Amino acid sequence: MATHQILLGGEWVTEATDNHFSASNPSTGDVLEDCYPVSSLPTLKRMASKASEAARILNHLPADTIALFLNQHANEIDANRIHISHIAHAETGLPLEPRLVETEMNRTIDQLRQAARCVIDRSWMQARIDSQLNIRSIYEPVGGAVLTIGPNNFPLAYNGAAGGDFAAAIAARNPVIAKGHQLHPGTSRVLAECADRAAKAAGLPPGSFQFFYQCDPEDGLSLVRMPEVTGVGFTGSRKAGLSLKQAADETGTPIYLELSSINPIFVLPEALAERATAIGTSIAKSMLAASGQQCTCPGLLVVQEGPRGEELQYTLCKYLGQTEPQVMLSRGGVEHLHKSIMKVINAGAELLLGGQPVTDSHAKYKNTLLRICGEQFLNQPDQFQQEMFGVAALIIQVQSDEEYLDIARVLDGNLTGTIHRSSSPSDDPLTQKLEAILRNKVGRLIHDDVPTGVSVNAATVHGGPFPATGHPGFTAVGMPTAIHRFCALRCYDRVRSESLPPELRDKNPTGNMLRFVDGEWTNRDVVRA
Repeated sequence: MATHQILLGGEWVTEATDNHFSASNPSTGDVLEDCYPVSSLPTLKRMASKASEAARILNHLPADTIALFLNQHANEIDANRIHISHIAHAETGLPLEPRLVETEMNRTIDQLRQAARCVIDRSWMQARIDSQLNIRSIYEPVGGAVLTIGPNNFPLAYNGAAGGDFAAAIAARNPVIAKGHQLHPGTSRVLAECADRAAKAAGLPPGSFQFFYQCDPEDGLSLVRMPEVTGVGFTGSRKAGLSLKQAADETGTPIYLELSSINPIFVLPEALAERATAIGTSIAKSMLAASGQQCTCPGLLVVQEGPRGEELQYTLCKYLGQTEPQVMLSRGGVEHLHKSIMKVINAGAELLLGGQPVTDSHAKYKNTLLRICGEQFLNQPDQFQQEMFGVAALIIQVQSDEEYLDIARVLDGNLTGTIHRSSSPSDDPLTQKLEAILRNKVGRLIHDDVPTGVSVNAATVHGGPFPATGHPGFTAVGMPTAIHRFCALRCYDRVRSESLPPELRDKNPTGNMLRFVDGEWTNRDVVRA
């Protein structure tokens, strides 16, 4: 079969290269027949140039046009949901239903439509006006192209051609250069085709959205350094993310990274006494979601040593031991998981369950539990804070309230942190002390639940301190706050009205847009004395 084309400057073109690749079906190990090109540095330079040309128009397009594109893209995806889901299933092994056809597909469509509503409303721009001094400021497009690089584990909702980074960058009126993922290139291609049709229907300038599948790592770093690229959104491994960050820092390019997280869960003593089995069951189900390949999968469980702690561990072992290992995203993912688990074992952890690949499968790994005591963890916290990207978790048995707190103090940054507490006030003193520590360690603090199943709404924070992300002040999920990553805050000092953006003029452009006028949030027009 012929190698698929890339989208460059509004046209699908053939990449002039003999360097190409194919995806594999992780459920069978079979190589899929479609071929995809590895793009060259000259091609990436052309994309950057085309994006720069598009930015001159796109940065100033009416809000209605941007919203039309986002809604049309959502409609295109919805109309092709079955076709897209079947391709994603073949490339990732993720279940068709409900995961792909419903859950992740609906999330992808909804976040595009949420972004469109924010664009129409315009309050996300946070216009601020001091009418007496005639100084005004607003969030505007960052100015050039945004490079979006999606991960392997969410082929739809985080895809560079349709996911949250894409929606946020376009909502801010930036052109997007999207990179597909080598594990699901066909899925990325069909989503890019949807975006291209939507862009043409909405009348976006050519180059507003461009798409390629893969490039050599050094060429990718060169793309990040190009002056036409003024923002980067990345979700993936810490190693790759830090390489991209180094390249971006050389040119001062803003880059927003989601890297790794072990999502600690602290089960407090009275909660164990009250409902150890129920908590253990809920954690096991959370670990099993998507074969453990979610950035919010619980990987570190802190429990009190003793009979109740043993009850929770027994529940986990029984539930995970009786559940058939699931297909992972790739054989490479299985190998990486095994290496991470072996590092924890070699550091002194006891293996309770699993710890081996499934030998008769291309991409399965046995559900795994490891255990250490609190003293071991505190002696080597760096060794035991390994992200085990699969159905695997490390249990830490503690002997005192102080050990709970000491473990929290030495944790790295994480996306989430969870506390299971008693329904009575008996755990309140320890809870309050833990919260004071965890608030600086995690982006999302959770009570009495599990960290998987991220809600996509304006209040959600999907971020956190390093190494969970590259910047603790932003979220990759939730509109409108996710849009601000790809904006510049610009000020207009005594600029005449005709030269101001419509959102900063005295008359409210929509009648409903919230603006901070002379010290208060209001939707009224500016009335100057």
